[in-house]
Formats: sequence, C-alpha cells, structure tokens
Amino acid sequence: MEKAKVYFTSFRTPGEMSITDKLKKLLRRAGMDQIDFEGKFVAIKLHFGELGNLSYLRPAYARAVADEVKRLGGKPFLVDCNTLYPGSRKNALDHLECAAINGFNPTTTGCQVIIGDGLKGTDEVEVPVAGAEYCKVARIGRAVMDADIFISLSHFKGHESTGFGGAIKNIGMGCGSRAGKMDQHKAGKPKVSERMCRGCKLCARECGSDAISYEGGKAHIHEDQCVGCGRCIGGCNFDAIYAPNDSANELLDCKMAEYAKAVCDGRPCFHVSIVRDISPLCDCHGCNDAPILPDIGMFASFDPVALDQACVDACLNAAPLPDSQITDNFRKPGFKDLGDPFSNTTPGSAWREQLEHGEKIGLGTREYELLEMK
Repeated sequence: MEKAKVYFTSFRTPGEMSITDKLKKLLRRAGMDQIDFEGKFVAIKLHFGELGNLSYLRPAYARAVADEVKRLGGKPFLVDCNTLYPGSRKNALDHLECAAINGFNPTTTGCQVIIGDGLKGTDEVEVPVAGAEYCKVARIGRAVMDADIFISLSHFKGHESTGFGGAIKNIGMGCGSRAGKMDQHKAGKPKVSERMCRGCKLCARECGSDAISYEGGKAHIHEDQCVGCGRCIGGCNFDAIYAPNDSANELLDCKMAEYAKAVCDGRPCFHVSIVRDISPLCDCHGCNDAPILPDIGMFASFDPVALDQACVDACLNAAPLPDSQITDNFRKPGFKDLGDPFSNTTPGSAWREQLEHGEKIGLGTREYELLEMK
C-alpha cells in the first residue's frame, strides 16, 4: 500500500485569518472537495462532551466542517451514539440536552444534531466487517449508516484504556449502538446494582429474551438467557444496570478498528483531528484534568489510520507539560519511564494495537506523507 497523505497545520493564524477559516482552508488543501457532496446526506461524527467536561471540541469546529459541506452542496448533520455507561448521554433526550448545553445546536453549528442509535440506543444496523478477526458483524447506529458520506471530526486526546482517542476510537466506539458498545467492551453481560435498583420493572419490559426476573424486589439478570444486547441499560431510569468492562485493552483496540472499518467501508469518507486540550482521559468523563501535552495543530486525511499515526507521532515528539498527570506519575517512587506520553499517563493502557490492527484489516496504512500548510 502506498503512503497516505496527511495534511497538517498549526494553530498559528497570521494576519486576519481565524482558526476556523484556517480549518476550512486545510479541508480544501487535503482534497475534501474531491468528494461529490451534491444533494448527499453527510454524517459528521463528533463527541458532544459529557456535562462538566470542558476539553471537548468547541462547536465552532463543527460549524467550519458543516459550512464546507454545504458549500459543496451536501446536507450535513452532527451525529453521535448513546453511551453504554450511566451519564448525561445515555439516551437521546438526555444526549440532545447535553449537546445543547455544551453549545451544539443548529444556530451554532449550521446543521441539525441527530443521535445515531435512537431514543434508547437500540436503533441499529448490523454491518458485516470484511477481514474481521473478532467482530464479524458490527452493530452501528442507523443514522450513521443511512448517511451517503461520512466525516469524522475527532478531538485527539489521551484515554485511560486505549492510550489515545483519535479517529479510530471516535468512529469505532462512537458509532456503535448500545449493543455494539457491549460487543466491543465485553465479553460480559449486564449486571444489576441492587443498591440502585428500584424494582420498577422497566428493564424487564425492554428485554427481548425474558432474561430478567425479580427477587426480593430487585432485578436479576439470568446470564444463560441474556443475549447481551444492552437494551435493559437504556430502559433503566435509575442507572442500576451497567456493563462490566472486562475486555483486555489490546482486544478493545482491535475491536474498535473493526467497527471503524464497518462504518467506513463502501462510501466516501474523510477524517479530521484537532490536537489541542490533550486531556489525559476521555471526554466521556464529567470533568477533565489539565492537558498532558501542548496544543499541536489540525490534521486531515482520507485515511483514518494514517491520520491517527501522524497525530501519535506529533505527540511523541512533544514535551510533557509541567503540573500534569504525566509529571505527577514521574514523581511517584519507583515509577519507570514507559517511553511515550500515553503509557506514562495511564500505565496499562494500550494504543499501538488499534493502529496495527487497523492496518492489518485494511482500514488504512500507518505509512504516510505529512504535508504542512502554513
């Protein structure tokens, strides 16, 4: 496979140019206008940020991408899918309210906001994954797959399990329905917190496998009958049902890459990563720690693997910031330098596997040519 082209620009804005105008220029330089957008539905996948988190991408970045899509004749919409864990984005109503509070609405972004897997995370499409080793079929939010063109707009940052969160994670995990997220995070089936359970029986109404009964007024999930679809999680209004996160981080990386391939195969795709506010943990947390690395710039490519590799390489070449989680770890007695900012931030996380497996299954290539735009 020949080298992919990855386009980069810093956050320097000479003259009167704004950062969002510079992003639009980067999209054009990277060749996004080679795609035929005329009259097409265009999904722009991004993370709206958990309530309380302030490191997610500002809505102005989404507006810049949406404006370019509309200039080219497309019909853009912003999309994300519901979360598997309890929080402010676990169903479409809460998710839309969270997005609005964090500034994502048609006025600020120039397009509509859609929750890709519906009200309770069950509106999905089963998509075969060519070349997959772990997930032969991916369960993707229906609105994501209904789009004619797919664009990922990722906040590149650290992550407590996958080392970093970039395009592959934004696409693979982010586009999975609740059952798809279960598929990537397991092997496990939902569990019940008896302390949180109210015995309301809403979860049993959602279960299509008759796997839930009530003992002592508390829900009980029969694992031999449970199919792991996660519908009960969406049905519980009291966060009493949760998914155990027991996949090894390396396996999680591989599954994410396979889900990303399911989303991207068979239609035009384009990918953008904003490498700033590089928090140590995912934007799914209701808070964010200080950045571990300095702001670097904006990257764009048709290849999500090359894009992530270029962002990783830029981070590997950056000096850790003082008073960050990295420097705190180095002060701990006996802490050993693990050789990269992601491992030094969260030892035990894994990041190389998502790049290696993505290349292996044909999602993209790690070999790239970096083309800088001033």
